[in-house]
Amino acid sequence: MARKITTDEGRAAIRAVDEATAGGATPARADLGTAVRYLLQLLAEKAPGTSVEVRVPPFGAVQVVEGPRHTRGTPPNVVEMTPGTWISLAVGRSSWTDAVGTPELSASGIRASEIAALLPLRP
Repeated sequence: MARKITTDEGRAAIRAVDEATAGGATPARADLGTAVRYLLQLLAEKAPGTSVEVRVPPFGAVQVVEGPRHTRGTPPNVVEMTPGTWISLAVGRSSWTDAVGTPELSASGIRASEIAALLPLRP
């Protein structure tokens, strides 16, 4: 089991990513990875379950939302997005409506859009 990211660590990583992005720089990989994993951790705490898989390659994935359990193969309900898109959605800088269907976010399955109601997370 992965180590839980503390609130202080998560917020510091989000701040570092924001500062780098605002300055026109590429965020440090460690900060980006910690921010993504922290926000996925918050999502999993907010909506425990196994019916929708949220993927943010290469940093992490979680299964969330109560419902039918998925155990083998490709899950029927998948949301996959870039790290920047995930952070932006999770902290409320962009909306699900604006992001879905773009090259940065793909959603498949009838339950995938349930993630929209869970965002932003307000870390």
